[in-house]
Amino acid sequence: MSIEITRLTQAPRFQPAGHQGVGPVHLFGGEHYDGAVTVALSHYLPGGRADLGPVPVETLYLVLSGELTLCDAEGTTHVLAALDAARLTDGTVRSVENRTNLPASMLVIRPNAAAAAKDAPESRS
Repeated sequence: MSIEITRLTQAPRFQPAGHQGVGPVHLFGGEHYDGAVTVALSHYLPGGRADLGPVPVETLYLVLSGELTLCDAEGTTHVLAALDAARLTDGTVRSVENRTNLPASMLVIRPNAAAAAKDAPESRS
């Protein structure tokens, strides 16, 4: 058993494809991370957005502050305020946008596909 701590001041920044005006950091995740779940903290500036596209795996969003608009492939919008959460199943097509004049922050929580693949038993022929 162990406890792993990530200080926000030391969390590594990254830039996911299709995101503009968003400053995410990995609280738990990244290239060499082997935990079962990844957690990113994304800061959306006014007008910041994640383009319409599918989520790679089941994804949980938790808005911490501000307001974000979640839009699905059919154009249905859901406005999420502080402490609102959304669950997106594997492959759900979505966009996220900050349509306000204030910044917004959101946790993005996902299973770590790399760790799951590493732990999967080898198949036999």
